[in-house]
Amino acid sequence: MKTVVAMLCFSAAMASASAPKQCEELKSEIAAKLDAKGVKNYVLEIVPAADVKEQTVVGSCEAGSKRITYKKGDKTPESGAAQAKPPAAPQGR
Repeated sequence: MKTVVAMLCFSAAMASASAPKQCEELKSEIAAKLDAKGVKNYVLEIVPAADVKEQTVVGSCEAGSKRITYKKGDKTPESGAAQAKPPAAPQGR
């Protein structure tokens, strides 16, 4: 009986461990790893698998129906203060 209970617990644990990740969760994990490695100015996008052409794929989610792609450049700071242009200098009169 103990063996059966142990096997059921093991099966339940394996099923939850192998469940496909949600795209936003996986995208956040990948971003955290890139940030930890010091990677700057990048964009991660979630796109349908059929729409991936020549992008660099760094992850797969929703049971393989979507991909997370990586592109260098264009990342804006999370603070929302995207590199704003300085105010224009007053013109002399």
